[in-house]
Amino acid sequence: MPQNLHIRRLSPVLTKHRKLAVAGVSTLGAAAIAFSAVPSSAQTVTTGAPASAPQVAYSSERIQNVKGTVTDQLAAETVKVEAIAAKKKAALDAAAKKAAEAAAKKAAAAAAVKKAAQQRAAEARAVKAAASRSAQRAVVRPAALKSYTNNLDGWIRHALDIMKAKGIPGSYSGLHRNIMRESSGNPNAINDWDINAVNGIPSKGLLQVIPPTFTAYHVAGTSWNIYDPVANITAAANYAAHRYGSIDNVNSAY
Repeated sequence: MPQNLHIRRLSPVLTKHRKLAVAGVSTLGAAAIAFSAVPSSAQTVTTGAPASAPQVAYSSERIQNVKGTVTDQLAAETVKVEAIAAKKKAALDAAAKKAAEAAAKKAAAAAAVKKAAQQRAAEARAVKAAASRSAQRAVVRPAALKSYTNNLDGWIRHALDIMKAKGIPGSYSGLHRNIMRESSGNPNAINDWDINAVNGIPSKGLLQVIPPTFTAYHVAGTSWNIYDPVANITAAANYAAHRYGSIDNVNSAY
């Protein structure tokens, strides 16, 4: 009995050696846990330790694989979006090109129609102008030149036509009568003995006209040669019309 009591009284008390032993056991347990957490690649094996917890391995290779997978997915999505955008742009470009080609064809067709209309209008104007010129030529047809014989009859008839056009009165008989009395029908006749000749201006031609009178009553369109038969007759008839009313009223020297 005395022995048991002694033992119970001493058991709660830890000696210095016992404390060190307990601390050593705790330290060994912590070390065992720490070594069990080392990656499997270290190939460290702890022996004599309690049953170890499941090992947790950290691998940078797995992290890289995950990152690469995400990047590949994003890249694939980007490519897909770009492909859709490119397809849409190609469709819009094709539609715009088709619309431009249609507009160009429409413009070309309109230009062709306009050009054809202008050509038809030009042809119509040309036909109308040609018809107008034909009509004018038909209306304004040059009169046939009248021919006269180169003798007293032809000279008188030619002079009468000019006198008629100029409004100078006179008849064939009046002209013929005065011509025969003055020059006997000689267009080159000249009077070198009367007062006019004395004054230096002799009478000349078929109707014996002095140069000043011929110049003053010359009829436009006839020759300025006083010996020309038609010019001499028309100038004398013009003078007689102003002085006597008509060559028909002259029956003597005038």
